[in-house]
Amino acid sequence: MGSVTWAPGGLALHLAVGGEHPVRVLGLVPDGRAPRETSEVALVEVDVAGHGRLGNSTSAQHRPYAVTTGLRYVGHHATRERLVVEQRHETLALDVRTEFEHRPGIPVVRVRSEVRNTGDDTLTLTYVSSLALTGFGDIAGLAVHEARNAWTAELRWQRLTAEQAGLVGIGPEPQGTSKGRHAVTGTGTWSTGDFLPMGGVEHRDLAWVWQVEHNGGWHWELADLHHDAYLQAGGPTDREHHWRQPLAPGERFTTVPVAVAAVHGDLGAGLRALTEHRRATRRPARDHTDLPVIFNDYMNCLMGDATEEKLGPLIDAAAEAGAEYFVIDAGWYAEDGGWWDTVGAWEPSSARYPSGLGATIDRIRAAGMAPGLWLEPEVVGVRSPVVDELPADAFFTDGGRKRAENGRYHLDYRSAAVRKRMDRVVDRLVDEFGVRYFKLDYNVDIAPGTDAAGESPGAGLLGHNLAYLAWLDGVLDRHPGLVLENCASGGMRMDFAMLSRLAIQSTSDQTDHLRYVPIAVAAPSAVPPEQGAVWAYPQPEHGPEEASLCLVNALLGRVHLSGRIDLMDAGQRARVRTALDVYKGHRRLLATGSPQWPLGLPGWYDRWLALAVNAGDTSLLAVWYRGSGPESVTIPLPWLANATAEVSFPADLPTEFALDGHELTVSLPSGPAARLFRLHRRRQEGPQ
Repeated sequence: MGSVTWAPGGLALHLAVGGEHPVRVLGLVPDGRAPRETSEVALVEVDVAGHGRLGNSTSAQHRPYAVTTGLRYVGHHATRERLVVEQRHETLALDVRTEFEHRPGIPVVRVRSEVRNTGDDTLTLTYVSSLALTGFGDIAGLAVHEARNAWTAELRWQRLTAEQAGLVGIGPEPQGTSKGRHAVTGTGTWSTGDFLPMGGVEHRDLAWVWQVEHNGGWHWELADLHHDAYLQAGGPTDREHHWRQPLAPGERFTTVPVAVAAVHGDLGAGLRALTEHRRATRRPARDHTDLPVIFNDYMNCLMGDATEEKLGPLIDAAAEAGAEYFVIDAGWYAEDGGWWDTVGAWEPSSARYPSGLGATIDRIRAAGMAPGLWLEPEVVGVRSPVVDELPADAFFTDGGRKRAENGRYHLDYRSAAVRKRMDRVVDRLVDEFGVRYFKLDYNVDIAPGTDAAGESPGAGLLGHNLAYLAWLDGVLDRHPGLVLENCASGGMRMDFAMLSRLAIQSTSDQTDHLRYVPIAVAAPSAVPPEQGAVWAYPQPEHGPEEASLCLVNALLGRVHLSGRIDLMDAGQRARVRTALDVYKGHRRLLATGSPQWPLGLPGWYDRWLALAVNAGDTSLLAVWYRGSGPESVTIPLPWLANATAEVSFPADLPTEFALDGHELTVSLPSGPAARLFRLHRRRQEGPQ
């Protein structure tokens, strides 16, 4: 029996290897922390149809699988950036290769496993974990974090004690485990339609925070084991997602990646580490540093009923306010209002644009803004003429028949005909109209997937998910200056597989600016500030405080301006312009700053909320008061010392505040109200 320690810088991964056991995880800890001495948690759990589990037959847990217990250590290779561990199951002729990646200076590792059939018989995989981890500490002292993500109620983090999560130590040997688990699962094609594919564990002064980097089905679970807990996380499974993957001789299967941060500190420290990981591993885009202001005509504005006549005044008003992109949202292709089940041709409507869509786009460009369009590339309406133009393999199927979901058929991006057709659509809109921005929406959720060619639905969905990501890569390779927004009825596909490619992420379809506040505050937990699009939709009927709150919502993310700004009076328009001028003065700080939640991650009904972005000597702090409570709050700012504070926006409304050391006390009018502060650390003067 031996051990492997991989310390790529700031972290140490400890494994037990050799003997008559699979490779086991002892722990992933910040450097200098000792690992566990023993562990029963396998580095990777693998199940093959017909084999099942050992000694745990009544358990809900995804362990211990019989195939796993037959894996044996073959060897490993390590560099500072990568660790590869090889195992083999001699009887089944199955090789398992687990790879860890690390970026210098970031306390995060990303892990995935590859399973290869080296035998003569086809094997069917039913479960393969991406990440397994233990060594968190005594189970009684753990705090567990998860994030609900319902439609228009996104990004709601919950903190549970281990006992509330169902995890307890049940006594001495031989019990070992209660056979229960705390499981969090995403199903269907809305990868974040119920939960974020994220979680966290805190124990004393350490935290582990993870994300499953996949745009389809995923699963993670925590379970008790000998007074400790273990984590397993990965993509689709047979039990949760109807996923089964046949492996013919010579074939390979690779799991979806999972990234995990191990840090000194709390959940927030882990989320900041994941923010840096996301920045370091996503596709580079100029948009991430420039952060242009976007006007979109949909939310609390034209709501999918745009026409040439209606857009004219909005284009002028958006340009006057300082918008840099103008996006025409859903409906530009519709001859009438009933377009939901006819979409798919993506040809401009002559009824809505009698002068041609090109004339309106030219007007956008003449006003100094880049034009954008809404597109929903993964569906066609059941009444669309496109349905008859595509082959059978173009569609998701159920029982071998095209499956309709809410008036749409779902396209399968493994089909060459689908990819070729949508390439033509995108290229035509870019080349003919000069479109420089696409809002890619996605408004159906089809679970568990597609059974095309007799495959399991989960395997079919996984195949489509990966093919769609490859298609997005191809679009951006052909059009490197194109900006793509990831929207799925707001934030219903807010996963890093998409975020690693698309420059902007919609955070919600929430139409109430007061209910949007906790969504905006929590957004950087899942999306770097420079990618998280937050609606700002002030209206002509809003007073100065209400309009300012609408605008502050978006000032620490990506501004998605909307609302009937064309109907505002001069003073109201000036307020919008001032907010955008303030934003342009600090937006580059957002591209490198770290999010902080000085009042904690928000609760849905919290009255006072705060979000900060710390960029070295300068911090930006947004504070919201939703009324019905104390009219002042003291906000701890432990990362600041010897600082000054000023109200950045709105500077014309009454605000009482006092900065005393590491605390800012703020009093606001009897809400709802919001303020953006700019805090600057004074340089310490040296001895005279």
